[in-house]
Amino acid sequence: MAMNTMQLGKTEIVQSALDDMETHLRTQQLPIREAVAQTCRILFAFGHDSGLSGQITARAEREGTYWTQRLGLGFDEIKPDNLLLVDEDLNVLEGGGMPNPANRFHSWLYRTRPDIRCIVHSHAPHVSALAMLEVPLAVSHMDTCVLYDQCAFLKKWPGIPVGNEEGEIISAALGDKKAVLLAHHGLVVTGATVEEACVLGVMFERAARLQLLAMAAGEIQPIQPELGEEAQRWTSTARRHEATFAYYARRADRILHPF
Repeated sequence: MAMNTMQLGKTEIVQSALDDMETHLRTQQLPIREAVAQTCRILFAFGHDSGLSGQITARAEREGTYWTQRLGLGFDEIKPDNLLLVDEDLNVLEGGGMPNPANRFHSWLYRTRPDIRCIVHSHAPHVSALAMLEVPLAVSHMDTCVLYDQCAFLKKWPGIPVGNEEGEIISAALGDKKAVLLAHHGLVVTGATVEEACVLGVMFERAARLQLLAMAAGEIQPIQPELGEEAQRWTSTARRHEATFAYYARRADRILHPF
């Protein structure tokens, strides 16, 4: 039955739209390994690759283990069958080869935050440029409000993140946020799902690019906090993350396989 909505208040309209998304935004749920591999390819298609740098991980069913890519492969080369299952000490439990030693800080994040199911770390170019300037991420556009009040900043670079000290420092910097910008390094985003972490990773780089463009033209003006928080809630539902992830996957496939 059609609804007459022209007399409704904004709160009612927002809730009605969220209810409709639950019904209509239906996407295929990928098995965890396929979702991780697809995330790698999505990030490659969106320009996040930096040689062998960067890691994507996701908790596996067995406690204290997670899936990650094999060191020596680029994001665009990752498939479900070449992922590694590792424990928090980076011992390989399934698959061939070795994980990136920098995965150690992922182990610390998983230990510290039981709510985290997936971690994306990359050296995307615009994020890296902000990191070189030691400038925190400024979320000041509606498109990037998925990260509003969700991005911490680690200004003091602890060096290569292969020791336990770096894991403690990065997990402390993240705190209860979903993301952190690491000075002189790159981005870290986390998610309750692989889809959420992937979407936040893509939007983090877009936010950094917009910030650099705005900084070149003038002074960035902040969003009113209540409006930023409203937009963050609006763009942060599981259904929206799933639908966005599915679109990113289709787009990545067109880029990586144009014919």
